[in-house]
Amino acid sequence: MSSSPSAKKMSPGAALPDSRIAVSGLPDDRFLDSALRPNTWQEYVGQEHIKSNLKILLQAARERGHPPEHLLFYGPPGLGKTTLAYLIAKELGAQMKVTSGPAVEKVGDLASILTNLQAGDILFIDEIHRLNKTIEEVLYPAMESGSLNIIIGKGPSARTIQLELPAFTLIAATTRIALLSSPLRSRFSGGTFHMQFYSEGEVESIMHRSAKILQVALTAEAAKEIAARSRCTPRLANQFLKRCRDYAQVHKVPLERRAVRDALALLEIDEIGLNAADRHLLAVLIQKFNGGPVGLSTLGAALAEEEATIEEVHEPYLLQLGLIERTPRGRVATRRAYEHLGLTPPQEEQKKLL
Repeated sequence: MSSSPSAKKMSPGAALPDSRIAVSGLPDDRFLDSALRPNTWQEYVGQEHIKSNLKILLQAARERGHPPEHLLFYGPPGLGKTTLAYLIAKELGAQMKVTSGPAVEKVGDLASILTNLQAGDILFIDEIHRLNKTIEEVLYPAMESGSLNIIIGKGPSARTIQLELPAFTLIAATTRIALLSSPLRSRFSGGTFHMQFYSEGEVESIMHRSAKILQVALTAEAAKEIAARSRCTPRLANQFLKRCRDYAQVHKVPLERRAVRDALALLEIDEIGLNAADRHLLAVLIQKFNGGPVGLSTLGAALAEEEATIEEVHEPYLLQLGLIERTPRGRVATRRAYEHLGLTPPQEEQKKLL
């Protein structure tokens, strides 16, 4: 059968085109998150205290000729925990195996991962707080003494086989460090690092770098506007940038502050980064419960929302902005919440503020 005229011939040994790069030379939209990830320490903006500690730890480990000790990063999602793991692997020239807590369902899954590691490899476990406690017990000796204890059989005939593992570094990330058992936390001898929220200036710098990768002209005012609404989180800022890019492309307008405001208005993101669900929570708290205090379960019932969603998704940012307070009697809306929604605080609140 003859080939079609449109088929392209490729010489033997020629490199295949990178599937992540579109014909236009832009990153493939399916892999944009990966394309926007920093590749060097210089490109990684923010978290200066962590970077300073890591550079010393990595340099010392290289000079000794040993893998770095185990590391734990914790903090809200989208602050760069996974990116730090990739940068560490690149700095060491090490191969990184990636998994997550929910993916390791059985002891055999963990045993398979550990026994396939090579000397100097990095094992990255995301959301490690979701590991089963039984699996944690197997992980302890692997981290501490480089051995894997496997129990074969049951009852009186059961026996333990100990396998020696190559020297490796475990890097773990979690958004809920309180759910990690104390024995597991204590085995991260290299350090436990808390990821801080970014400043608006840092997010602006990230926006300009991302805009260059996306090959869009982003004005300084537009970058500032996105940063102000990004909840101090680079991942969210990059998401907003991509949607603003789409809006500017479809409407054939430059990516300036007005385009950013119009695009984010369509997403119902206001000037301080609250979405429609956040504002609805404040409105219910103020209008149905006179600003509180109101218990979490009652508030959840009024919003038709699960308590965990309120506590883990909405409240952290509202608390950070000082829009609500947690009291022994329940949640309370602050004066700033009233002002943001254009409402007048109750008389009692006004008297306190006089």
